[in-house]
Amino acid sequence: MTTKHYFFSDELTMDAEVLACEPGDEGTWHVRLAGTLFHPHGGGQPSDIGRLGGARVLKVMQDETGIIHVTDNPLAAGEVPLEVDADNRRLNTRLHSAGHLIGTVGERLGWRAVKANHRPGEARVVFEATGSDEAPAASLLSDQVNQLVAAALARNQYLEGESRWVTWGDLPAYACGGTHVRATDEVGNVLITAVKLKKGALTVSYALA
Repeated sequence: MTTKHYFFSDELTMDAEVLACEPGDEGTWHVRLAGTLFHPHGGGQPSDIGRLGGARVLKVMQDETGIIHVTDNPLAAGEVPLEVDADNRRLNTRLHSAGHLIGTVGERLGWRAVKANHRPGEARVVFEATGSDEAPAASLLSDQVNQLVAAALARNQYLEGESRWVTWGDLPAYACGGTHVRATDEVGNVLITAVKLKKGALTVSYALA
């Protein structure tokens, strides 16, 4: 299994070891590494992109066998420089962390987060009722989320069993395999773009300013 260095490292470059490279679909190649900084698609977060040596990393996937880096060129076994695209990572990280903060605020208001999508242009958190059946105002959610952002709470990550847990300050922790900001102020201003309540499910859509 590939070592997931992105769990506890914010670095975007390293020397990686290519273990295998096999033909993929439509002229791509599937590369497996001993360890990686590339976050695969999953948990509502898009995958990282970047470079492995002379190959572009087009997307990164994960299956039961490990992490697969989809590249535009083949790579020989051995050591290769790895570089994660910084702008793409930063956007995905900010959106994912914003989703967690929205989840925290929603739960304070009597809702339980059950699923989320952190993709740019599609970001939303879906809740089910635990103590309230009235949708909170977008302005209330926005104010409370951005108060957490402004507080610059420091990130805390830890392993419990096979799960990695993520939180900031003394906020409740979530089991999560995604990438997250080091402090909440790195998220920036969060815009609540829509709040919809339908058949007991509350959907909070959001974007970054």
